[in-house]
Formats: sequence, structure tokens, C-alpha cells
Amino acid sequence: VQLQASGGGLVQAGESVKLSCRASGFIFDDGYIGWFRQAPGKEREGVACISRADGSTYYIDSVRGRFIISSDSAKNTVYLQMNSLKPEDTAVYYCAADEDNKSLYSDGLPPSNYGSWGQGTLVTVSS
Repeated sequence: VQLQASGGGLVQAGESVKLSCRASGFIFDDGYIGWFRQAPGKEREGVACISRADGSTYYIDSVRGRFIISSDSAKNTVYLQMNSLKPEDTAVYYCAADEDNKSLYSDGLPPSNYGSWGQGTLVTVSS
């Protein structure tokens, strides 16, 4: 399984960024793809995830209404559209795959559900 994240950069507060996660090496139409982030000195936290089977989504409270996760099965790619960015959104963002559908039986977005990870992409939001 390979996941490749891209799209990060430096933006100002209030602006938007769209991250992409291209996946290969597994059945893309099953399982979950999640986006996670890790800010300096903080633990990695889940941001959003999407079920590849039915397209259902989940967001943490701090990004709900601002971020949108979507997928394009033809391109084997999952996107994270991040709008109205805030300085506290600054972090390295990672995408990951839960091939075993552990997320079906979990509350929240625990990183432990995800067995395959891509490299991170840095998003910096200046005030």
C-alpha cells in the first residue's frame, strides 16, 4: 500500500488549501481513508475520514463546516478541501488507510485504526 500526500503550503488566515492523497496497492473501493495532522509539540490527531464503500464522512468538531473530504475513485485519490483556515490549523498533514474497516466500529478518529500512512505535507497558516 502506498499513499502520497501533496498540496500543502503557506497561506494566510482565511484562505483555502486543497490537499490530495493518491493511493495505490490496495482495493480503493473499500475501507477508509483518513486525514490526520500533527502540530509542533502536539500529538497526531484525526481530522476527517471517508468511507470508500459508501462515501460517508466524519469530521472532528474543530474543522466541521470548514473542511471537506472527498474522493475520486477513477483517480484513486482522496482530497481535503480546507477553507477558512486558521493559524491553529498549522500542522503536517498525513493521509492514511484503514483497510480493515476498523473505523466502522470506532468512535472518533483514532490513528491506531490506520495501518498505512503516507508522508506528510506541511500546511502553514499565517495570521
